[in-house]
Amino acid sequence: MDEETDVVVVGGGPGGSTLATLIAMRGHSVVLLEKEKFPRWQIGESLLPATVHGVCRLTGVADELAKAGFTKKRGGTQRWGANPEPWTFAFSVSPKMAGETSYAYQVERSKFDQILLNHARHMGVDVREQHTVTDVIDDEDRIRGVHYTDAAGSEGAIRAKYVVDASGNRSRIYQRAGATRQYSEFFRSLALISYWEGGKRLPEPNSGNILSCAFDSGWFWYIPLTPTLTSVGAVVRHDQAAKIQGDPEKALRALIAECPLISEYLRDAKRVTEGEYGEFRVRKDYSYANTTFWRPGMALVGDAACFVDPIFSSGVHLATYGALLAARSINSVLAGTVDEDIAFREFEQRYRREFGVYYEFLVAFYDLNVNEDSYFWSAKKVTKTTSSDLESFVELVGGVSSGESVLPADGAPVDHYKRRSGEFASAVDELVANNEQSMVPIIKSSIVKSAMQEGAKEQSRVMLGEDAEPETPLFDGGLIASSDGLGWSRPA
Repeated sequence: MDEETDVVVVGGGPGGSTLATLIAMRGHSVVLLEKEKFPRWQIGESLLPATVHGVCRLTGVADELAKAGFTKKRGGTQRWGANPEPWTFAFSVSPKMAGETSYAYQVERSKFDQILLNHARHMGVDVREQHTVTDVIDDEDRIRGVHYTDAAGSEGAIRAKYVVDASGNRSRIYQRAGATRQYSEFFRSLALISYWEGGKRLPEPNSGNILSCAFDSGWFWYIPLTPTLTSVGAVVRHDQAAKIQGDPEKALRALIAECPLISEYLRDAKRVTEGEYGEFRVRKDYSYANTTFWRPGMALVGDAACFVDPIFSSGVHLATYGALLAARSINSVLAGTVDEDIAFREFEQRYRREFGVYYEFLVAFYDLNVNEDSYFWSAKKVTKTTSSDLESFVELVGGVSSGESVLPADGAPVDHYKRRSGEFASAVDELVANNEQSMVPIIKSSIVKSAMQEGAKEQSRVMLGEDAEPETPLFDGGLIASSDGLGWSRPA
């Protein structure tokens, strides 16, 4: 028999759990369908302060995360750019992330995602694991529910006022929102993922930082999950997939040998060979964005909507931020306070803007390279081309196609990226030349300000409540967050 609910959420990862919780907090009925049985492995283990101190505090799960004992991440350390020595940035240099909000976590996703899913249950969400959504109920005018199969193979249907696809990059239903996935040909890469026990740590107070290290064939991430367990990923371009085919153990050790810093950090470590961390995994990390993030009755969040190269740990942030925006729109429409078109236009414009900022940040960062002859870096130096395909993609992810002007109205997007990349490169050079621990030159660069702005604003609003600065619309004629953060309001 068909069931009915206000909202069906497809997927129990951070985006799905967050969105379901935020809607349940407004008293609406929510059913969350997750195809797997938690806990389960997932990549994307490095968080940003905006998630921990903004969205997670708004949902009420922040205290549970604090009790979980996750490694504190106070910034990041990069072996990247012209200087052979690593350089470090700290979140605390931003006044908006100082004090008690100047850190994030490195998390084992199986544990982190379980905490968020359990919290959704606690907040009244009807969570059903091992339920696979097979299609949506579509009457052409709008999406009105889903069809699913449970663990026993029984089929069912749930009718709902909204369906939210938060089921990840392998979503079965995102196209039912009328979306086409637009991939970047310039940021196609493969990651070979492994876990190690006994790896070296950065000196205090930066022992919990993510270490990103460039080398001729690509770059490594080195994430300290616990005092002894480290997530290590080697990222290479898709056209060099042969480097990680065949024997994965041999391939990984060959890549490690190309990178002296990672070789040093793993010198006394042993690769984990058993349990959930014992398997080699390969992840295709294409950067992409869908042509639309919603249609009447349906919204896309997280990797179902977009994905950007993981160098800045933006995956969970974009998923939870997108979930917050979608929840505000759904809550507002269900309450009858904002028309659907207006609410979801705000959702899509803000979401595309945030994605575009991280894409732009990515372009600037990849333009800082040490080896001009490297095939990896040559392919990444997109700011030196005027390809019409690139310009089209840049306009898409920059939000120009949705009406948001992330990029300047005059001049080509590529020229804009050249200027921003040069500014960022100069800031890094100044930092390294002066041997400073302060990240003031970086924070002053406009591209970093843009990347930090929205997340820091959410943190401040949640932490300060009524004492926070009054919000102003991001767009002409746009909306602002309601006083409780769970919906949209029109500015006074």
